[in-house]
Amino acid sequence: MIPRIIPVLLLADGGLVKTVKFRDPRYVGDPINAVRIFNDKQVDELVILDIRASVEGRAPDDVAIAAIVGEAFMPVGYGGGIRSLEVATRLIQLGVEKIVVNTATVETPADVARIAARLGSSTLVASIDAAAGPDGTYEVVTRGATRRTGIDVRTHVEAVAKLGAGEVLLNSVERDGTMAGYDLDLIRAVVGLVDIPVIACGGAGNARDLVSAVRDGGAAAAAAGSMFVFHGRHRAVLITYPPYDVRADLFKGDSIAD
Repeated sequence: MIPRIIPVLLLADGGLVKTVKFRDPRYVGDPINAVRIFNDKQVDELVILDIRASVEGRAPDDVAIAAIVGEAFMPVGYGGGIRSLEVATRLIQLGVEKIVVNTATVETPADVARIAARLGSSTLVASIDAAAGPDGTYEVVTRGATRRTGIDVRTHVEAVAKLGAGEVLLNSVERDGTMAGYDLDLIRAVVGLVDIPVIACGGAGNARDLVSAVRDGGAAAAAAGSMFVFHGRHRAVLITYPPYDVRADLFKGDSIAD
């Protein structure tokens, strides 16, 4: 089976944005238009993250989410402002297929466990934002990487698995938006600790990086944002996604192209 390649779309103030190292969000377009393009490109699935919801302490925008999900032909995961079973259930009713929780895994883990128990582990994705430390360790950060927790990423990965998460979306703060390649040391540090899939995110700049996250890092899937939104050295906005035959060749090792 070909590993999943998952575009991650970031939302802020209703628009599609991209960040670098979780800072300086740049508006890159309308999320519904982006979803329509990804429909045409037959992507495996989409992850949509509202990067302001938890920072601002607000709930998800049901109207905006319903509009986006209503256009999507692929499974959609949503994260941002999800802090209770009631909110998660409402999102499922709107058509979201996977609930992505981040800050809640640290601040209200009992609620995360309730979501897993009621909606099922296959519905729950634990998103972990990891900041590199000077001594080779990684610390969990929350609320859009604005709050440090003092929690080691390895400890937290095991904790979210016990809470009932079916997958982990592992994002490197330092690699976010840089297109400089995944932090393979980060991926390797956690994949062997749990028996649930780890999705690598943060840093993909070309097809080699996607393959490396899986082959060299051990991730079950590769997620990316900038790689699928920007084109060329001047980072012009152009939504792309490799077709099925290209992905098949990449992971068979027949060709690895930029």
